[in-house]
Amino acid sequence: MEVLNDLLGYENLKIYQNPDWFSFSLDSVLLPNFVTVRAKVENIIDLGTGNLPIPLILSTRTKRPIVAVEIQEDVYQLAYKTLQYNHLENQITLLHMDIKDLPSYYSPDSFDVVVSNPPYFRYHSSSNINEDIHKTIARHEKMITLEELISVGSFLLKNKGVFAMVHRSERFLEICQLFEKYHITPKRVQFVYPKEGEESNLVLIEGMKNGKSGLKVLPPFYVHYEDGSYRKEVLKLFERESYETEKL
Repeated sequence: MEVLNDLLGYENLKIYQNPDWFSFSLDSVLLPNFVTVRAKVENIIDLGTGNLPIPLILSTRTKRPIVAVEIQEDVYQLAYKTLQYNHLENQITLLHMDIKDLPSYYSPDSFDVVVSNPPYFRYHSSSNINEDIHKTIARHEKMITLEELISVGSFLLKNKGVFAMVHRSERFLEICQLFEKYHITPKRVQFVYPKEGEESNLVLIEGMKNGKSGLKVLPPFYVHYEDGSYRKEVLKLFERESYETEKL
């Protein structure tokens, strides 16, 4: 069942979804607001774009070209309808392909910024997975592993380019190790917590290809107040002024 929803508080942006498969989550709002997008950036690529939430939000931060990659045919079609509805075809290029095939499609050092909200869980034949293939691919590393994703991201990145992702906090050290293996230096980290006093469940991490050492750990990001309502820091993300990065 396809539905057309508002993209949270982003004025004039709408997104096609199928709630039976999955809906974009807060993760896909946090990441495009976290990643560094400087005015001199020439292009951006989103690996595993789903139904396009991250490129849509990035389009409010920059006018630069954005490439979005999605492997699942029917999810790609949702993204395509979203792209057309929002009339962003001149800025966002949507590719229906396997991320692992991108090194044969693009030359190395092709992008200034790589972003990804990848599957969070390792996949084994014994994994407790959802019967719906869309949810399985979105949540488990059935189509691509974390290492494969970071390897491709490093290949695509220009020297001193930025790679930003959101992932489970429990895999933070693994991400750092893989970043190092593929010549990406962790530069900024922010842990996300459901509420104060609870354990972190998500981490936002940004690295620079061949960057100098020096990690900045940002203040904790709390999502909810004790009563379950969104904190003002979250609501503020829904009120971003268009092209704020372009003004830097």
